[in-house]
Amino acid sequence: MKSQIDLAFKKCKAENRPALITYTVAGDNTKKSSLKILKSISKYADILEIGFPHNAPTADGPQIQNSSYRALKNGLKLKDVFQIVKNYKKSKNPKPCILMGYYQMVYRYGEKKFVRKCKQIGVNGLIIVDLPFPDNKEFAKLCKKNSITFVQLLSPTTSKKRMKKIMACSHDMIYYISMLSTTGGKLKVSPKKILKNYDKIKRFNKNKNLVIGFGITEKTIAALKKSDGLVVGSALCKEITRSLRNRQNPVTNLSKIVKKLKDKIK
Repeated sequence: MKSQIDLAFKKCKAENRPALITYTVAGDNTKKSSLKILKSISKYADILEIGFPHNAPTADGPQIQNSSYRALKNGLKLKDVFQIVKNYKKSKNPKPCILMGYYQMVYRYGEKKFVRKCKQIGVNGLIIVDLPFPDNKEFAKLCKKNSITFVQLLSPTTSKKRMKKIMACSHDMIYYISMLSTTGGKLKVSPKKILKNYDKIKRFNKNKNLVIGFGITEKTIAALKKSDGLVVGSALCKEITRSLRNRQNPVTNLSKIVKKLKDKIK
């Protein structure tokens, strides 16, 4: 049986466009608002990445750190993240959800218990930033057993030998980090160079869904639309910050931005 993530990519390919994958932090700026944002951007996004707020993130730039800070300041716990996803999945026509976070929270909760809980509430995929290949092989198998896609990460410095191994062990989606930076950094590499690297990776296995993340904004997204999917996160977290500062509704504003992003890759 095909996973919901794979089906989402197939639908986008049939429409001759990449999947639009949004990233927001669970509980930003409140649990209620976070759920409303997911429901609202769902009209335009194909897959929703939902981040666990963390007080010591290793890959997150300032925009996502601000989002995490707001959520943690409001006392958000792991059980609240699960509740937000569970409630979102009960909404009309929910999109596939990928939870993204760090291994510490999985370890403390218990790997088996964590994956079972994810399956129970309708999580479709997991990204564990600090659990690299091959250390993640057993955990990835556990995810597969529970029909959850474990998303492997590749970067510009991943060797060919390692890349082949990761591609062979990967599930329905692989995340290519476009540049050596934290999230939200200005795109230091030209879209042309990113796509050149991207095409080299695709040659290993054309059937795998390979998405590009880091540095993707309204300005850069159209130039990368040859890819299978594009992840936009920091630009959305930045908009939440801007909306709150200007006493505007982040739900409405985020929905407008995601619609604009979608229009640029049609």
